[in-house]
Formats: sequence, C-alpha cells, structure tokens
Amino acid sequence: MKAIIISSILAVLLIGGTFALTRGGVSSEIDTASENNVSIVDGVQIVEIRAKGGYFPRKSVAQAGVPTVVRFITNGTFDCSSAVRIPSLDIGTNLPPSGSTDVALGTVEASVLEGTCTMGMYSFEIEFKA
Repeated sequence: MKAIIISSILAVLLIGGTFALTRGGVSSEIDTASENNVSIVDGVQIVEIRAKGGYFPRKSVAQAGVPTVVRFITNGTFDCSSAVRIPSLDIGTNLPPSGSTDVALGTVEASVLEGTCTMGMYSFEIEFKA
C-alpha cells in the first residue's frame, strides 16, 4: 500500500512538471521577436539578451546604422550558453556565471546577425532593419 501511494505521488509530480514546462514560461518568448529588449542610450543601441539554458529572446529587432552593443545578462549560468559566438563578426567571448557583459558590434547595416553558444546548441538572432 505504501509503494502505491509513493508511486502515485511521483506520477502526479512528473505529470505536473511536464505540464508546467510545456504550458508556460519561456516557450512563447523563445519564438517571438522582441523589441522591448532594445533601447538607445546616448546614441548607442543596446540589445539585452539573457543567457541561461539558451538565449532569450531568441529573436530581437534592432535599428540598422546605429552603433550597437549586445548586453548579455547571466544569472547562475553554468551551461554552454555562457560561451557566445557571433561568427560573421569573428566575435567569441565567455560570460561570467552572473552579471552583464557588453559586446560591441559597431555599426551594423540592414541584415540578420546570428549567434550561438560554442557548441551550437543554443542560438539567437538580431534582425537589423533600416
């Protein structure tokens, strides 16, 4: 009888956890473009991307022709998203487990800039619009 109760509790926890992961949280954030994470301060465009278990938001929209910095924000990040690559600009950097790291991109013309972790498991893109 005790084994049945324990098995039932574990089953409820597993089902509830699966439901919580698939219904809420980051799934809608991952697939949608975000303009809320882009600001311009003193003539410099700042694109904020959170790095932990991937990059969020995965797609950002920014203005082309403006000096741009990507600000990576980490908070207890120990996975491969703490090592960022932007191959088209020959940029690669390691992020601290917690804090923020600014990566200067210079002035980017209209294009889509893609970045990944060093393993290529997680990706992000910034679309620069004219």
